[in-house]
This record gives sequence, C-alpha cells and structure tokens, in this order.
Amino acid sequence: MKTDILTEKHRLGIGGVAIGTAFENITDEQAHEILQTAWNTGIRYYDTSPWYGLTKSERRFGDFLKDQERNDFVFSTKVGRLFREVPEAEVPPTMWKNPLNYDFRHDYTADAVQRSIEESLKRTGLNHIDIVYIHDLSEDQVGDRYPYFLEQARKGAFKILSELRDQGVIKAWGMGVNKIEPILDCIESADPDICLSATQYSILEHEDAVDRLLPTVRKAGVKLVSGAGYNSGYVVGRERYNYKDVIPKGMSEKRERMTSIAEKYSISLVDAALHFVLASDEFASIIPGASKPEQVKDNREALNTAIPAEFWKELKSEKLIYEKAQVPGEK
Repeated sequence: MKTDILTEKHRLGIGGVAIGTAFENITDEQAHEILQTAWNTGIRYYDTSPWYGLTKSERRFGDFLKDQERNDFVFSTKVGRLFREVPEAEVPPTMWKNPLNYDFRHDYTADAVQRSIEESLKRTGLNHIDIVYIHDLSEDQVGDRYPYFLEQARKGAFKILSELRDQGVIKAWGMGVNKIEPILDCIESADPDICLSATQYSILEHEDAVDRLLPTVRKAGVKLVSGAGYNSGYVVGRERYNYKDVIPKGMSEKRERMTSIAEKYSISLVDAALHFVLASDEFASIIPGASKPEQVKDNREALNTAIPAEFWKELKSEKLIYEKAQVPGEK
C-alpha cells in the first residue's frame, strides 16, 4: 500500500532550478532570502538536484534546511549523475550561469545511486532524504543512449530505490523527467510511488499528458509532482518556453488570449496556471522555482486566490484548454 508522503500542506512547494543559477547568477545571500521567504509563507516541500548548478543548488537548500526541524518539511533530490571536482577550465558548458567546478557523468546503476544519495546527504547536512527522483533518464537528456540507460536503471536504480524504501532509508521514489515515456516505462517494470513530471502538464500544454500519462499513473496508484508548471516562466511573461528560447508556433497568441480572459475575471494567468495543475487528482504538488522572494509570495497568493468557474468555462468554450482536462470544481 503506497503512502501519500505529500499531504495538503505540501500542495505548493519550491523547486531549485533557479537557485542553481539557471537564469541568472543568484548569490548565496539571495538564495537564502528566497528560501527563507518560502519558509515564512508556509512552504514545506523543497525539491532540488545535484545537477542544478553542478551541486550548488543542493548545497544552498541544505544550508537553509539544516537549521529547520527535520520533521517539519519534505525534501526531495535526485540521482542519475555522479559529480567530480575539476579545475575551472575543465567545467563543461551547461545551462547554469555560475556553476561550481564539477564535471559529471550519467550513471543509473545501484552502486551509483547509493553513492549519489550519500553525497547528497553530505552536501546538504540533512540526516535523510524523503523522496528520491531518478533524474533526466529521458531521450531529451541522454539521446539515443536512452534504451541503454533504461536497462541500467531497471537492473540498478529501480531495484535499489525500492529496497531503500522498504528499509525505511527513503520514503518514496520515482522518475524526475521532462517527457512522458520514461514515467510509463518505469511504471511498466517497477513500483514507483511518485514522479516529478516537468513541462508535460501546464495550462498552456497538457493534451498528451491527459490522454497518456494521467490514466497510467491513476491505474498504478502513482502520484505526480508538477515541475515547470509555468513552462519555465513563459506563463508569467518570460520569453523562454520549457527552458528553451524557441517558442512553439501559436503559443504567443494562446498566452495573450488566456491572459486577456484572466484579466476580465480580475485574476492573473499565474493564478489560473497554478490552480489548473492542482485541479488534476493525479497531482499532489506543484513546485515552481523562484529567482526573487516576490515570486514566492506571488505563488502563495495564487494558491489562495479563488478562480471563478466561469473563467474555466470560457477557456473550454474557446478550446484554449483540452475538453478532457480536469479543472477546479470538476471530478
């Protein structure tokens, strides 16, 4: 029987991509202020990864959270890459604006997973990790080596994480990926508890997830966490979509029309985007990142904003959201 580790108080969490300097060079002091704001507004679910900033984000989360009562929050991080310190000249080019001096390799074997967890505990200073996500085991990250790494994970990561869960070392595990297929593949051959699905389910783009992902996780009793639920800032006006500078055809017009309708009902598109994700029974939490404390406050305010039922009816009538998508108030 799977235990729901994320409860009502974890519906809104915070993700660590921005704190890992994905979009700008956030300082240690700024990162601490963002996390302190999250804590002060009642956020109790914190998600990061050693990948973010080449271990920088994970260290920053640890520096903040080690001063909090451990049973007062849920912490998740990720496995799938191993890191080694290198001279600055040997740091590989990545999306991070100011990463630490590390190189990395993908490794989904049991030994690598155990080592990754041990290193995460050392970096954070925490005594345990609640949820472990298998990170970026997906074609968009490992390319045509996906079948090779999937088989490696089936023999390694999937088995060892189930064992660690059964031993009580971790509370839950699953995939943390930007595509649907890896979650389906994992459910087919293992028993994950919760998966972090990034970029696949948002108010702007969700049809494929409604048709293929949600029915599968529902049947398997697997919960979902939403990563990049704002399409890495596009919902709030950034000119990047799912971490890339290329905006899908027609998306600008769709965002503009949705924003206009939201304003008619005296809400923002962020308000609607957050409630849209959480309206789905399959999603236990949404974990938007933040580059500024104000963004954390905006997310908390969005959670507390009531969305008129007429707003959703209008979006569906204009076919701006999929007719099969669950919206607040629907079952």
